[in-house]
Amino acid sequence: MSIHPRTLQRLARTLPRSPPSQPLLRPFSISARYAKDPLSDPPKGNPPVSGRGPPEPPKDEAANLKDNYNPATYLGTTKRLAEFNLNDKVCLVTGAARGLGLVQAEALLEAGATVYALDRLPEPSPDFYRVQKRAASELGTTFHYRQIDVRNVPELNEIIRDISDKEGRMDGLIAAAGIQQETTALDYSAKDANTMFEVNITGVFMTAQAVAKEMIRWGNGGSMAFIASMSGTIANRGLICPAYNASKAGVMQLARNLASEWGQYGIRVNTISPGYIVTAMVEALFEQYPERRRDWPTQNMLGKLSQPNEYRGAAVFLISDASSFMTGSDLRMDGGHSAW
Repeated sequence: MSIHPRTLQRLARTLPRSPPSQPLLRPFSISARYAKDPLSDPPKGNPPVSGRGPPEPPKDEAANLKDNYNPATYLGTTKRLAEFNLNDKVCLVTGAARGLGLVQAEALLEAGATVYALDRLPEPSPDFYRVQKRAASELGTTFHYRQIDVRNVPELNEIIRDISDKEGRMDGLIAAAGIQQETTALDYSAKDANTMFEVNITGVFMTAQAVAKEMIRWGNGGSMAFIASMSGTIANRGLICPAYNASKAGVMQLARNLASEWGQYGIRVNTISPGYIVTAMVEALFEQYPERRRDWPTQNMLGKLSQPNEYRGAAVFLISDASSFMTGSDLRMDGGHSAW
């Protein structure tokens, strides 16, 4: 006797269904310890799904990574993001006795560079010595100080040449030395304007020139980052500083022209244009003009003022190979102030 297939299907639907003896799929999970520390041993069972966690390190490296893992030094090494690695590089940072220059110098040190701070102060700030000690004890590199006013070109050239001879190379420059003066255009004297331009433009130019000569002498190329400002592009509402703003516009144009001349030597030149930064000088300014503390944050898209450490990554990016195809450009970091 034969049974029609449709009859078999109807009979199958009437039979009771028993649950499977074990689940067909086990839910995906990651233990709290593994999620917190991806370099710890992964949990037993299903491996992490692609895209939800980092791959397990090779077995011959895993033990060493677990023992030596330090988030402050792990990035920028041959293990991860090697293009940010500045090991064996020699970099100069002008205006690095304090403030933004010192913060950026510390970032270069963390990436592995040997760094020389150049500043006109007879002695750097106390924080400089903290960074210098940290460079030697934690970061495996060195941080040095040289007193120099960038307007003293013969001595500037001598110091940079001596550093180059001592280290046997020259790889990077962050030109952060600069001055500010708030005076109305009708009251500005020629002497004050010339001082502003000598430090903020000529000083940057002559420093870059001296460094470029050493880069060319050693034949390894290099990278430079000049600290410009959003004020080189816009006129700041409520801040009266015509000479300063003009000097920062000059820094941006200077960088473009140096980039066009020195690209043939493998030397890249870019600028960073910060927005308002809360420094000791700005805090003192707020005491004199309290309305600025209230108004300035409202003038950008993030509704806040920046801190010096928010420009650390930009310094390492522009000096390292992470920006190897970037030159003649301005990296504007102003919280969207000038994008309204």
